[in-house]
Amino acid sequence: MTEDQGKTLKKNVSQFDEDVRQTGSYAYTTDRLSASIANSRFTDCIAESYPFKEKTVLDLGCGDGTYTLEYPRMGVREILGVDPAESAVDSANAKSRKLGLEAVVKFEVGNIYALENYFTDQRFDCIVLRGVLHHLPDPPGAIASLASFNGTIIVLEPNGNNPVLKLLEKFSRYHIEHEERSFSPSTIASWLTDSGFSVRSNRVFNLVPMFCPNWMARVLRAAGPIVEQIPFLRNIACGQCIIVAEKTN
Repeated sequence: MTEDQGKTLKKNVSQFDEDVRQTGSYAYTTDRLSASIANSRFTDCIAESYPFKEKTVLDLGCGDGTYTLEYPRMGVREILGVDPAESAVDSANAKSRKLGLEAVVKFEVGNIYALENYFTDQRFDCIVLRGVLHHLPDPPGAIASLASFNGTIIVLEPNGNNPVLKLLEKFSRYHIEHEERSFSPSTIASWLTDSGFSVRSNRVFNLVPMFCPNWMARVLRAAGPIVEQIPFLRNIACGQCIIVAEKTN
């Protein structure tokens, strides 16, 4: 990682640390209806994308641990959440202890650009990056740092082909403060391919934004299954993409 990348990452991490210090969690893991609907859909899509039962998982960019703590219900043998934000990791470990899950779910501070030690003993079957790349100063570099991993990678990201999302990234205070920038699914897939992975599936889904009025969240949830069946419309209307890739032997 270059010095400039380190500075950018540090600025971004500081903002997320501040979120946790002020509220105890991240804005998108609150009980707001739209966030709840969207997050439930994300989790379901991830669960459907890979047989997690009895697998060991590395959850990169785990944040405050909210999503990582869902994996025991999927049957994982062990999951380690890694994030550079110390306050978030402290909060995540506290949640794991409170739920009595510390034997299965653990968290530690780490840097996505320096993961060599995690891959030396083939400890993990699967790596999950849920909403991580669009926060990073060098997303393709982060994917390249996974090149020595021999397993399955699941990437869930905002759909960079969505024009509304592009406007939010430009004008929304939250998006600006958290340095969010989305990428097209094909671009993310190319980063995986360049790092020696074979893309097994690549799909866009979900109409419900994280932050919208309750009435809108309900309407969009109902319309989602219809829109997702219309190829051109779903590619620009849906808000997320999920990509599953495996190491090419």
